Amino acid sequence: MRFPLIPPIDEDSTAAARRRQQELTKPAGSLGELEELSVRLAGMTATPRPRLERKAVILMAADHGVTREGVSAYPAEVTPQMVLNILHGGAAVNVLARQAGARVMVVDVGVAADLPPVEGLLLRKVAYGTRNLAVEPAMIPAEAEAALEVGLAVVEAECERGLDLVATGEMGIGNTTASAAIVAAISGASVSQVTGRGTGLDDGGLQRKVALIEKALAMHNPDPQDAMDVLCKVGGLEIAGLAGVIIGAASRRVPVVLDGFISGAAALVAVGLVPQARPYLIAGHLSVEGGHRVIYDTLGLRPLLDLDLRLGEGSGAVLAFHLVEAAARTLDEMATFSEAGVSDKTP
Repeated sequence: MRFPLIPPIDEDSTAAARRRQQELTKPAGSLGELEELSVRLAGMTATPRPRLERKAVILMAADHGVTREGVSAYPAEVTPQMVLNILHGGAAVNVLARQAGARVMVVDVGVAADLPPVEGLLLRKVAYGTRNLAVEPAMIPAEAEAALEVGLAVVEAECERGLDLVATGEMGIGNTTASAAIVAAISGASVSQVTGRGTGLDDGGLQRKVALIEKALAMHNPDPQDAMDVLCKVGGLEIAGLAGVIIGAASRRVPVVLDGFISGAAALVAVGLVPQARPYLIAGHLSVEGGHRVIYDTLGLRPLLDLDLRLGEGSGAVLAFHLVEAAARTLDEMATFSEAGVSDKTP
């Protein structure tokens, strides 16, 4: 499969933003991580003073055959119900997106039910969920590639509408199981280290989930150096779709704010497929899922927020929009010492 070319970070814009940070009316470094983030944004967008007014969360929805193994506290029927709740504006991501001034795009890339046509829903179903990774590979390569293509096409269309900043979101019962398998396979961490309670498993359920993932990885033996192999054997359609969103956004110089554990797994896949995508990633928050820190360590990212979130949907990434935009606005809108007529010399 061929992916779009991703441009390198623009060094001239990076240098210009760093110089401007030194000239703003504040002690150098006094805005901490916001300063470094603003410089990164300048390099990503190839704009010395980036403005991030047009924001969106792209939410990929799909089901997982592994839910038949009892790895979730909720049945698969919850996926389409929650998708409709999001489309009707009643989910957490809707509330937080409205606050952030961001639009929400919902994509059915693999829900195991036929959803009615609703405004805001893109019907791009590749399959009615994945196969049960506990007994066979989750996807054939053609399905994984098709889901990646969905992500690429959706973000391309959103860029044509106007897009300065994108968040990754997802909905799919059972997707923490697939994500834990991906993270363990690519990072080399133990399954127990990267597997959490998901939607709220008890101790016994967590132990069964760990054992199932260990068995699946031993059975399928995915190649950690081959992200497509990992994706096909233990991944998910929405994870593939989000990997496509990440790659497509990076190819258009649109910064990507990652949400939780599932989005992080998609980022590992995206960077495995196209390493040049990594500099365009912003870690929105740190989930309570233990494997999320492993993802960030593997990608070399530092999360903006740590609020014990574990909802998904893109909720944590949309919350982080406020900090990302604050970084860009302080770089762009603050006065320099010369503009303000303030001396930048210490007595």
